[in-house]
Amino acid sequence: MTTTASVAPARADAERPAHRDGDVLRWLAAYTASMIGDNVYYLALSWAAVRAGSPAQAGLVMTVSAVPRALLMLGGGVIADRFGPRRVVIGSDVTRCAAALTVAVLFFATDPGLWPLAALAVVFGTVDAVFIPAVGALPARVTSRGQLARVQGMRGLGARLASVVGGPLGGLGVALGGTATAFGLAALLIAVSIPLLMSVRIRELPADDRAGAVGTGELPGGRVGGVGVRESSAGDRAEAVDPRGPSAEEQPVAVGSRNPSGGSAEARGGTAWRDLVGGLRYIRGHRVLAPLMLAIALGDLGFVGPLNVGLALLADERGWGASGMGWTLAGFGTGAGVASLLLAVRGRLPHAGQVAAYAILAGSVAIGALAHAPGVAAAVGTAVLVGLLAGLSGALCAALLQTQSDPAYLGRVTAVASLVSLGLAPLGMPLSAAAIGAWGTGPVFVVSAVVCGLGGVVILCFGHLRRAELPR
Repeated sequence: MTTTASVAPARADAERPAHRDGDVLRWLAAYTASMIGDNVYYLALSWAAVRAGSPAQAGLVMTVSAVPRALLMLGGGVIADRFGPRRVVIGSDVTRCAAALTVAVLFFATDPGLWPLAALAVVFGTVDAVFIPAVGALPARVTSRGQLARVQGMRGLGARLASVVGGPLGGLGVALGGTATAFGLAALLIAVSIPLLMSVRIRELPADDRAGAVGTGELPGGRVGGVGVRESSAGDRAEAVDPRGPSAEEQPVAVGSRNPSGGSAEARGGTAWRDLVGGLRYIRGHRVLAPLMLAIALGDLGFVGPLNVGLALLADERGWGASGMGWTLAGFGTGAGVASLLLAVRGRLPHAGQVAAYAILAGSVAIGALAHAPGVAAAVGTAVLVGLLAGLSGALCAALLQTQSDPAYLGRVTAVASLVSLGLAPLGMPLSAAAIGAWGTGPVFVVSAVVCGLGGVVILCFGHLRRAELPR
């Protein structure tokens, strides 16, 4: 089993700005390299699938990974919390690297057809089910709670860089050496992240977060699994003190040594099913996380349709062509990048809950206005505004998830949020396409904007979420 180096940082180290923290920078470099590899992989997979089969078969290969990812996501959150997010991320990257490299060798030696591509997609989808929750839980173990908002902005910048660089890099790989080269390049980029992650020091869980590693649910104001639970003065989250002390993973372990306990406290204290139920109960009983999950679901459901298939149909309807659609998407990406940069530079924004709510409401108005843009220039300007507001609200919601959750629950919390975003929200795309075919872009964009805006209304209606702040 991969060992984990844990540290209990001094106060000065704990307050070190994230952009000057070597562990955070190594984590960010690993995350960015892995995401660039992902983008190269998806381009190589789509190109190989189109060349090897019919359009319908290619579409099936591209979507088959979504099934195991959606079905196993909640279990992936349990795994991330039981075994530690860094171990899970490293194991996931090793598996993805090996799978991509195997397919690269197959394409170099022969023409294997669609079946290896479908198998690769299933492997990536299955691994994503544990990789995504672990990635969400890892920042809380790398930096202090007060730096999590800045780290979220830095992560957004890394994701934007990956989306800009990954596509052209994958295309260059296909052009120079074919599909095998592109898959090999994806494997290489993912492999780069592994030694970087192994060099990152993991922080010890705070004392009030260790109860989450017991493997039982936590309800505000109650007692669960023999652990005393108390309400914090802010009323935002339940705090617990585990009388047994830190788990084996939380205790300092020398690099290269074996964990004498053979697992975390959760691995010894309960079943995976009990951990899953406990995580869901924790979210349901949390005064901030429960309504925040609903707000994220509504926002994503109203946002995904118009800004994906809806934008393509809008560009076709208005005669903007592929270039007009491309410029509009570039405007959205620019706005979202500015929002991530703002959070990375500022570190925090005051009144985070209210700012997120008003950004969602204003962004929903901009989504509705996008369908009525008179030309490409106006559409690009509106898309910049949509990207800025959606990026800001999304970053703040993600930062609130990070800072309001006990680190020991973050894998399961991230899994639920990711299941909403990756499982529920994409259902809006075929519905949006069918509705646009029946009623046109204008009414559908407006209805989607209303659904998205309901997310902001939810935040304003729940006082604890509305008053939620990011740590200083």
